[in-house]
Amino acid sequence: MTRVLFATSEVYPLVKTGGLADVSASLPEALCRLNYDVHILLPGYPAAIKTAREAGCRRKCRFRIGQYEVSLWRTQLPGTAVTLWLVDCPPLFERPGNPYQNEKGQDWWDNAHRFELFARVGAMMAMGEAGLNWRPDVVHCNDWQAGLIPVFLEHCPNRPGTVFTIHNLAYQGLFSHETFRALGLPDSLWHWEQLEFHGQLSFIKGGLVFSDRITTVSPGYAREIQTPEFGNGLDGVLRYRQSRLTGILNGIDAEVWDPETDPQLTFHYGPDHLENKARCQAHLQRELGLEVNGGPLLGFIGRLVEQKGVDWLIAVMPELLKRGCQFALLGSGEAGYHEELIKLARQWPDQMSLTLGYDEGLSHRITAGCDLFLMPSRFEPCGLNQMYSLRYGTVPVVHAVGGLSDTVQDPEEAGLIRANGFCFSEASAQALLGAVTRALGYFRSRKQWRRLQENGMAADYSWKQRAHDYSDLYQSILKEREI
Repeated sequence: MTRVLFATSEVYPLVKTGGLADVSASLPEALCRLNYDVHILLPGYPAAIKTAREAGCRRKCRFRIGQYEVSLWRTQLPGTAVTLWLVDCPPLFERPGNPYQNEKGQDWWDNAHRFELFARVGAMMAMGEAGLNWRPDVVHCNDWQAGLIPVFLEHCPNRPGTVFTIHNLAYQGLFSHETFRALGLPDSLWHWEQLEFHGQLSFIKGGLVFSDRITTVSPGYAREIQTPEFGNGLDGVLRYRQSRLTGILNGIDAEVWDPETDPQLTFHYGPDHLENKARCQAHLQRELGLEVNGGPLLGFIGRLVEQKGVDWLIAVMPELLKRGCQFALLGSGEAGYHEELIKLARQWPDQMSLTLGYDEGLSHRITAGCDLFLMPSRFEPCGLNQMYSLRYGTVPVVHAVGGLSDTVQDPEEAGLIRANGFCFSEASAQALLGAVTRALGYFRSRKQWRRLQENGMAADYSWKQRAHDYSDLYQSILKEREI
């Protein structure tokens, strides 16, 4: 049985700021079904430690790293049989706010120290030095927070294979040269071919330079990040390592996201009995204080930031509201976007609902109750919401980038026989408006709309195939290391 250590800074349901948490929960579980022994490594945030205590778990070992006393808790990811290890170091991880920022939205001043220690613990576990009687064959590191693990393993004899997954290249873990010194990293690593990036320490370069394999979360994004437009300054490194770079599309948890059984819905439906979708819409409209009028109801769930194309969305909403469209929006982000959306919601109270923050149940009901789901992201490594909406018969309108272009097929390109949504290529609000206008044209034809819904609901978006792709990747690394 192949053993995999899956190092991540967030995992649902214990801690979540984005799609990384969903992937970190569902991919390990899917790999376990393929007879892999997967252990997740997560920082010991307060909620995670609390959950472990309530489950009756105890510390398994203690050791010292520099000035810090560290202990490891062994528990299980809630609702699964997947082993979860928590790195318990209260001075670094026992604090309010999200994993990376305080309650005011400011980065923790010591993030480099926090995740450098996390990486050292990961490397200790990888080499069997933590006293756990368990050692992985492969270490799978995720995003910059785990980027130093391959660095610490590079020169270790008989080390495990390493995989580094880029979930979003825009977040790189950049810190000053003074921080590099304070961490006590070897001087040899301060080089443009190693961890130095335009005069800064880059955690993500550790994963990109030192891992046996690099993956990212869609084939489209794997191509895009090798270009200056999407490479965030690292496109040269990625082109250099392109033979080691693979795009594997993320999957979704098809048990959690299933309109036929979803406990968050009052009414259930499927591809061959869509009638209850209209009842889901009416229930959502009443819940949000919108007029119950049969649509078209447009949904958006996500961070209210520039990357997600929120400025384009705000620009086209007045015109679409005038045409009789309704909106159900859920998310939080930049204060300026909050203010503009609040103003629109006050002007159009019967047609627009805005919920600031995050509500898991409401996200399911918006996905089920809307006719169209909008994802006008400037870039999107993979995206999960478009796959959720496809599974729920809610037709997506997306900017044709990254994983969005891999999963959504437009009638103009694919023909109605294969189409499942609408895409726009030009990066502009006008292009978004054009795509929504085309979608509304199809919405008026019951037969065409039903075909789009059925096409979307027919595809398999689960981790079943994706887990096999990762399995093949792991085995290829192990085979190479035997040679």
